[in-house]
Amino acid sequence: MSQEADLAALRIGVVGLGYVGLPLAVAFGQRYPSVGFDIKAQRIAELRAGHDRTGELDADRLHAAQQLHFSDDPQALNDCNFYIVTVPTPVDSALRPDLAPLEGASRLLGQRLKRGDTVVYESTVYPGTTEEVCVPILERESGLVFNRDFFCGYSPERINPGDAQRGVADIVKVTSGSTPECAAFVDTVYRSIIKAGTHRASSIKVAEAAKVIENAQRDVNIALMNELAMIFNKMEIDTGEVLRAAGTKWNFLPFRPGLVGGHCIGVDPYYLTHKATVLGYHPELLLVARRINDKMGIYVANQVMRLMAARKIHIVGSRILVLGLTFKENCRDLRNTKVIDIVNELKRLHAEVDVHDPWADPQEAKAEFGIHVLGEPAPATYDAIVLAVAHSAFAEMGTTRLHELGRAEHVVFDVKGVLPQGFADARL
Repeated sequence: MSQEADLAALRIGVVGLGYVGLPLAVAFGQRYPSVGFDIKAQRIAELRAGHDRTGELDADRLHAAQQLHFSDDPQALNDCNFYIVTVPTPVDSALRPDLAPLEGASRLLGQRLKRGDTVVYESTVYPGTTEEVCVPILERESGLVFNRDFFCGYSPERINPGDAQRGVADIVKVTSGSTPECAAFVDTVYRSIIKAGTHRASSIKVAEAAKVIENAQRDVNIALMNELAMIFNKMEIDTGEVLRAAGTKWNFLPFRPGLVGGHCIGVDPYYLTHKATVLGYHPELLLVARRINDKMGIYVANQVMRLMAARKIHIVGSRILVLGLTFKENCRDLRNTKVIDIVNELKRLHAEVDVHDPWADPQEAKAEFGIHVLGEPAPATYDAIVLAVAHSAFAEMGTTRLHELGRAEHVVFDVKGVLPQGFADARL
């Protein structure tokens, strides 16, 4: 059968319609008969009505995928022959990989696999997960034989929430397959919708490893910036000025200090360190970077307290405004946000903390963190203002409006360096 005939016969099934799965399903649904499946009935109802609560896709883009059908009924996947798994891969309370969503999706697909079908995983995992964890479930549930009756691939997701300039089709896609023929087929399928092109890895494990180190590399570099920021703070040197000066060298990497949250950078390195530990190697640099980045929320809270103490503003009973709750700017995603560490630490120090974020879903914030997201903050109310997330709305407020929120004596801490030089009392 020719590649054209193979593509003409494609019926795509995308399992998991979060930040990764939905844009992918919409991209495929503009060209192929596709099913977007999610276990959340409310999510499916909203998408059918043209509403994406993540804010990533508007109604016009959803409706443009005319061959895409949304469903929370597993039976809707029965006629598909090319499955893509985009479920979350979090860590548990002990920072170990939680593969329950991945295993559940594999069981669901195994029960409806047919001869000739292909299953591609996009969820971030440690190298070996697809073939060591997922494939045995697919075989057990289907009664079929891997690489004879069905095939697998891995193509790591590269979605960047909140990035309107780089969508699914605009980012080079790494692909792989369990046999050379499968790898070629998987690459062809993705290349048919990815304008930026594809990179075919030599094996599934290579593709899995490539994904997990993309974020581990960023984690390590940001940890270096965070440690430098803490050192320079002791030296009373502005970290931003240091980075601008160092950045004049052609090969200096433009990383900045900050809070490391979200579903990728703050989670993915634990998948790699877990597998390394199982194999008898104790990773050091990766875990040190994780420890540095994980404590930055508490560090910011303590710096705010020090600023207040220097102005003779008592922390106990003070009113503090935290601007931003999502894990990154101009994005609704609250997953693994480290802003909550700032809020909790300030509350632990007996301050009254208000949180304002025009991007955050108030119901989700309440359910996830027990936080009431404030509407418009009242002027002349706060002893301290923490600009925690670089939403464009905060930059557009202007320094005058920001000052008006504070009492006569107040401090401002700018976590992301959003404000003009010299306006904030301190920043990372």
